[in-house]
Amino acid sequence: MTTTELNGSAIEEKTRELCEALITAPNVVSIRQRIDKFMANDSARAQYEAVMTKGQELHDKQHRSLPLSGEEISAFEKSREQLLANPVARGFLDAQEELHGIQESIQQQVAKTLELGRVPKAEDMESGSCGHGCGCHH
Repeated sequence: MTTTELNGSAIEEKTRELCEALITAPNVVSIRQRIDKFMANDSARAQYEAVMTKGQELHDKQHRSLPLSGEEISAFEKSREQLLANPVARGFLDAQEELHGIQESIQQQVAKTLELGRVPKAEDMESGSCGHGCGCHH
């Protein structure tokens, strides 16, 4: 079935219903509020961007087999701790993690449904992987 064949199909309709359920779910509403609060806070965003940029620089340096000084590591960890102590930034980071968990759960359930040819039961989801060749090692 091509993408154009999905248009107007029952699968597309059910996917839209899932999306509507997601955006109105209380936990997703809470996640969106924390993300919006972070996006509206220039200082929290700048703090986050600075930590992410420095972390990427250190990662790149390490990837090039260049030594990292104790001062660099210490400065990064101090900045990271300050970021985590900022409630707006912490709320954003927690919200990102929660969204990722929701996405992963949905993807696993859909993958398991396609693999089994039926709606998975709880014990199917506990079987240890997302499917043949997944490599996720759940």
